[in-house]
Amino acid sequence: MTPAPAALSRRGAWARAAIVLAVVLAADQIVKALVTSSLERGEQRDLVWFVDLVNTRNTGVAFGQLQNGGAIVLIVIALALGALLVFFARNGRRPLVWLPTGMLLGGALGNIVDRVREGAVIDYLKLPHWPAFNVADASITVGVVILLVVIERADRAERRA
Repeated sequence: MTPAPAALSRRGAWARAAIVLAVVLAADQIVKALVTSSLERGEQRDLVWFVDLVNTRNTGVAFGQLQNGGAIVLIVIALALGALLVFFARNGRRPLVWLPTGMLLGGALGNIVDRVREGAVIDYLKLPHWPAFNVADASITVGVVILLVVIERADRAERRA
């Protein structure tokens, strides 16, 4: 007996989100390993034009928000991930919703791995007048933007129907 098309679509969305999650997590952890093996903690080098490579730690969330937040940071992360998983479970068949979901989960897990291993997140890219960040932070930020676009497009399509 073959599964119904809706089930296949739902499983396919979860599989695609898992692949994106794995790619983001691997890229994040590989770059962090390269940075920590190449730069001493606190060291900074010019990378390209206005981007510096640094080896620093962040005890907050993306882009240094909620520094030294401790339990509050963990609660915020857990609530956000829980809400994302519930949203995806209910809306996984929406076109492209798997992409930002995978990006957000991969970025969050990349930073969680750091918190468990280091007690803080490893950040390594520094722009002028901006806190240091990493691939995970960038993936989370871009993932949020894509998720908002996907939701808006789906809502617009539903209103037209």
